[in-house]
Order: sequence, then C-alpha cells, then structure tokens
Amino acid sequence: MVTMFAKHKVGDYGQWKRVYDEVQPLRKENGVTGASVYRDPSDPNLIIITHQFKDLNAATSFANSEDLKSAMAKAGVIGAPEFWFGKDIESTPN
Repeated sequence: MVTMFAKHKVGDYGQWKRVYDEVQPLRKENGVTGASVYRDPSDPNLIIITHQFKDLNAATSFANSEDLKSAMAKAGVIGAPEFWFGKDIESTPN
C-alpha cells in the first residue's frame, strides 16, 4: 500500500470540508482506499490529508489529475499543495 500525504492552506476550513465531503466519490473512483484529515493545531486553515492507494501509480495519477485540481480550487485551497508519497511498511498499535 502507498500513502499520499498532501499539505495545503485553505481560505475557510468549513468551505473546504464541505467540498472534500462532496468529492468522496471522486476519491473512490481514483483508487483511494482510506483517508485521514488533520489540521495544524496553531493554524486551523493549514490542512494535512493522507490518502491510501494500492500502488504508487494510482497515487501519483490522482495527485496529478485535473479532477483533483478542480476540486481543490472549488474548495478554496490557497497556493500549490505539497505532496509526498510513502510505501507503507509498518503500522504498530501503542
């Protein structure tokens, strides 16, 4: 499994979250198998999202898709997002 990490600023978290929830079918169509949303504790408009995929090809394809770019613009993302990709190698319970 591969995780895509995305970090970006938004103009308004409420607006961003509404659009994020609306485009859930888009994520599923593009191979997202799981997701998490985080907010910076000192800046509620700085968002970090993780999306899990079966492989790197699916993850990079989604990150570069016009559908994602359009959804981010509609959601009020400010500036270019930062993306990182990692191959999941271990998860441990505490």
